[in-house]
Formats: sequence, C-alpha cells, structure tokens
Amino acid sequence: MKIAFHGAARTVTGSKHLITLKSGKKILLDCGMFQGLGKETDVLNRDWGFYPPEVDYLVLSHAHIDHSGLIPKLVKDGFRGKIFCTPGTRELTEVLLEDSAGIQEDEVKYINKRRAAAGQGYLQPLYNTEDAKKASGFFITVEYGNWFAIEEGIELLYTDVGHIIGSAAVHLKIKENDKTTRISFSGDVGRYRDVILRSPQIFPQADYILLESTYGNSLHDLHTTTPDQILQWIEKACLQKKGKLVVPAFSVGRTQEILFALNQLELERRLPDLDYFVDSPLSVKATEIIKNYPQYFNNTIQKILQSDQDPFGFKGLKLIKTVEESKLLNFRNEPCVIISASGMAEGGRVKHHISNTIENSRNTILFTGYCEPHSLGGRLIAGATEVTIFGVYHQVNAEIGSIRSMSAHGDYEDLSQFLACQNPREVKTLFLVHGEYDVQQDFRNRLLKKGFLDVQIPERHFEMGLG
Repeated sequence: MKIAFHGAARTVTGSKHLITLKSGKKILLDCGMFQGLGKETDVLNRDWGFYPPEVDYLVLSHAHIDHSGLIPKLVKDGFRGKIFCTPGTRELTEVLLEDSAGIQEDEVKYINKRRAAAGQGYLQPLYNTEDAKKASGFFITVEYGNWFAIEEGIELLYTDVGHIIGSAAVHLKIKENDKTTRISFSGDVGRYRDVILRSPQIFPQADYILLESTYGNSLHDLHTTTPDQILQWIEKACLQKKGKLVVPAFSVGRTQEILFALNQLELERRLPDLDYFVDSPLSVKATEIIKNYPQYFNNTIQKILQSDQDPFGFKGLKLIKTVEESKLLNFRNEPCVIISASGMAEGGRVKHHISNTIENSRNTILFTGYCEPHSLGGRLIAGATEVTIFGVYHQVNAEIGSIRSMSAHGDYEDLSQFLACQNPREVKTLFLVHGEYDVQQDFRNRLLKKGFLDVQIPERHFEMGLG
C-alpha cells in the first residue's frame, strides 16, 4: 500500500491524497481546488498527478471548495466510482459546486471579452454547471459514528471535527494479506470553543495520520469576543468614517458565524442601526441548509434556539439575490455593511465590491479568516498599496482590517487536543498537510516533542509506502 500527496502539500489549498492498495484499488481522500496561488492556480487545477478513471473511491471530508471543488472535473475526466460523505456535506457540496461552476463561467466570459479585444484565444472553465449537476449522482452518504463497509477489506468511519456542518475526520481500516492498516485523515479540524458547532470528537487509534496544520504555530485570540471585534469595526468604518464595511466571508461557516455575532449584538441592544447586506445567493442557501442540522450545534446554540428561532437573523439584515440588486450596492453612498463571498476575495461578488470600494479612504475591507498569501485577500492583508482586479490596477486607499480569531481552523492547542486520544508511539508516521511550509516545520518540532516518532511534511506528488 502507498500514499501520494497531490494537493494541500506545503500549501493550504487543493486537498487531494491518493491511497493505492496492493490490489490496484485507489482511494482518493478529498478532491479540492487550488485557490489563490496567482498565475499557477489554473495550471495546478488542470494537472492531477494521477489518472482519474483509475480512482475507485473518493472519500470527502467536507464541503469547502479547497476540499471538494474539483469533483466535477474528476467526473468530467473519467471518474466513475463512488463518492462518500456525510449527509450535511452532500447538501452543502452540491450547492457549492454549482455555484463554483457559475462563477467560473461568468469570469471566463468576462476575461474572454478582454482576450478577444487583444486578439487572444478563448479560455475554458474547469467545468460547467452541467458537469457539477452530473457529479452529484455519484454521492453516497454515511452517517457519523458507524463503521461502513466500502467493500470487503475496506471500512470507513466518520467522526465530527466541528469545522463546518457535516465536516468529518476520515478513518479507514484496510485489510491486505491478513494485515489491517489504520489510516486517519483529519480534514479540517475545528475549534474546541466554536461559537456554533460541537467540539471535535475523539477517534480510534491510527497507524498513519494525515493532519491539517493551517495554524500549526499560532494561537487564536480568546480575550476579545467576536461580536465585540465586529462591533468595533462597524463603529469605526460606518459611524466614524461614514463609509462602507466590506466583509469577504466564505459562504459556508464564516458567513453564519458573522450573522450569529450580529444577532447577538442585536439581542444585547448594541447593534448599530444600519443596513447589513448578505450579497451571496450561495450564502443564503447554505444558511438554510445549516439550519436543517441543529443536532450538530453546541449546547449554547441549543439553548438559544429555545427562545430565538433564527440565530442568524436580525433587524437590518437584507439578503441580496439578483445581480441587479448586487450592482445597485455600488451606487449606494450611505454607510452599510456588505458581507459577500469568497473569503480570500479570489472570486464571487465580493471581488466586484472590493474593486468598487478599494480606492475610497472612507471605506474598509475586513477579512475574517485565513487568506493564502498570493490571493487578493492575502496581498491586501500584507499591505499591498496597489492590486490588480479583473485586469485593472487599483490604488489601495481603503482601510484593510483582519480578525484572525474568527478562523474555523483550530490553532496548535486545538490540533494537539485533537491528537490527545492517540498513543503517539503507535503512530508510525504523521503527515502534515494543508499548511504553509514554515508553519509546518514549527508544528513538526512541537509534535516530535510530544512523542510522535516520524512527522513528515510531504511535497506535492510525493509518494510513500505504508506498512
């Protein structure tokens, strides 16, 4: 048996890890899209590093695009196997993939107009809406907490990791020649003090572990609550500077956390009397799906639901659905808050809002989670004074802010707690994935001190035998 790392290897996007058994059976863990890597991004997303028709099973950890976003392309390129995921992940992934296809189609049309004017050839999206719909027919749902027989000799268990609704760690028991190998893949690990979701669950002892490491060398700020931080930015951007506050936010997870915080402020009678726009049809759909899974909420939310039927709704909230409504926000002069996808500002409607607000010093752009350094969000957070959006240069005059403590990824203490159920001496190799290389090196040293014997940081397309 061997494993190869074809994405999220020394970077945080494009999660794809391929297990090949002695029998030739192939199991792919995640099928994520690379995001925010500049000109490299498209090339990376078209180069699999393996042959899709040979993959027998895809086991999906959760719905985020950097873990699921290339599923339609996998099917388009010949995959005909089965895709396993939790029920919540299936619902969210289906809407996320159709939205991703729509964004690609729209952006390619926009780009091709410019290319045609310059006498250049047309580009094609990675996949279209029909490809995304076709892919949904391959999904099979598996509930948390029960071993599921994929086929004879291969069993799957999902445990909740509290990252987003439906997110799971993947655990496999694979029997070859009367020997059973236990492999665990964390997906993305949530936080043990998440404001909405349950804490990550313990999981069975593993021989090999693939562990995400996004915040492997840092701790989140726990001294200031999310509602207080958001309120400070609203007061500064909208009440003092009389400008717009644009908040790039991932449609699944982050948007709902922001809405919950604003709802809390209203319940405490502290929410400023402004208009709060959610300009993302996907975010609206995702919020409705998330409301269908209250059993995944933590005890605090369960109690709130007894007196507040909608913990994501409040006075002043306006949901933008049409493109025309979205465009009208550009002509609005009154102070307001615009929450829009995507979180790294690499696509979607928020990119248009940033291009229309970034040159005005009255305005503020507030990032609420991790941004890949090469992404538009990453460059703005790093202090870029000029950026290119849709091929047009913009001076950065708007204030750029960041709330790092809102991340849905656990910090190194959360990740250490996630591993606390394991005997490190029984783990033959722990692979660090989904993280920047310098962060992973720091985290590797920390894990070695905790008793793990072999901690690897694989490069892209690195392959290693197991057993």
